[in-house]
Amino acid sequence: MIPRELIGTAQVPGGEELRLYAHGRDHMIVLGRNELMSTRMRHSEEQLAELTLVRLSAPAPRLLIGGYGMGFTLRAALAAHPQAQATVAELVPEIVAWARGPMAELTAGCLEDPRVTLSMGDVAAYIDDAADRTSEPYDAILLDVDNGPDGLVRSENGRLYSFAGLRSAKAALAPGGLLAIWSAARDPAFTRRLEKAGFAVEEVEIRARPNGKGPRHTIWFAQAA
Repeated sequence: MIPRELIGTAQVPGGEELRLYAHGRDHMIVLGRNELMSTRMRHSEEQLAELTLVRLSAPAPRLLIGGYGMGFTLRAALAAHPQAQATVAELVPEIVAWARGPMAELTAGCLEDPRVTLSMGDVAAYIDDAADRTSEPYDAILLDVDNGPDGLVRSENGRLYSFAGLRSAKAALAPGGLLAIWSAARDPAFTRRLEKAGFAVEEVEIRARPNGKGPRHTIWFAQAA
């Protein structure tokens, strides 16, 4: 049996410690006993991007992606739409260092793609800037932050999924824009919160692996009603 090898650790600002492991050719990012993401289970994160882009009509969509993680959503977005422009907001510097270091083969140069702007910071700040119109609105905001609305990593992430946070995201979208949110599990109360915030909501359940196996994950596609 191939043992897991600890590659590095990262302290989330205001939150918990993350650990990066290698297991043969696979990598995983772990919090405590929870596997937050893995190269073996990437399909739902890829679908977050692909299913968002097929729902947009903008010829050159402006995307805000929070956060980078293992880059599955970013790479899928770049592959799905050659005119897409993506701003990636990542809070943890070590995540980017891992992407350019031990996971460089997986990253495949996506962070150096001219269509990508990498911004180190809290994605909530970029949403607020667009909501206040101090920056341009986005055609889509794609959130894969803290395992979804039922957070694990950082308590401050809860504001993204609060009623006020959702209203800010709504104001940060261009006409016809879409808020897409990944979650490790269903959350009927959050669905109702999205609707209360003024979104028309589509909830999609997707398996973690492309072969239809693995855990069931949830993606909400929310458009201003």
